Amino acid sequence: MILKDLIREIPDFPVKGISFKDITTLLKDNLAIHSVIEELKNNFADKGITKVVGIEARGFIIGGALANELNAGFVPVRKKGKLPGKTISESYDLEYGTDSIEMHQDGLSKGDIVLIHDDLLATGGTAHAVLRMLNKAGISKIYFCFICDLEFIQSADKDIIYDYNPYILVKYSD
Repeated sequence: MILKDLIREIPDFPVKGISFKDITTLLKDNLAIHSVIEELKNNFADKGITKVVGIEARGFIIGGALANELNAGFVPVRKKGKLPGKTISESYDLEYGTDSIEMHQDGLSKGDIVLIHDDLLATGGTAHAVLRMLNKAGISKIYFCFICDLEFIQSADKDIIYDYNPYILVKYSD
């Protein structure tokens, strides 16, 4: 199965010049979603993952299912102001602006082995912000996985994520 063929590209979304990678077309295919979850599960099955951190919003879909398959808990990272209770917050740059994300302060414990999942790695700003939050929470064993990587985008944030050898299913070189 060629996952890239199942991902729709939408030009000039959310702003002119951005070619949005829409994984919802992949998600509606039950064989494709099963394949994605199985491949990610098989890659991380021997890592002792205790929590999967999913990044809002598309990271929740696969992230939650993956946490279940790995017998791990799931911790959502959401946009600022969406979580009740005490949170850890980080700001970050997008390829088209800035934003802030949060997770619950009590979502992770220092001994957790964490897999951060999102649908897309572009500039790495969001993933790096999550990494900084996990560092604040005292997490020392961290893995990353993404459905897509826009390899043609380079940044200092992305270089930091690459240092963690993220597992990526679909790569876009241009």
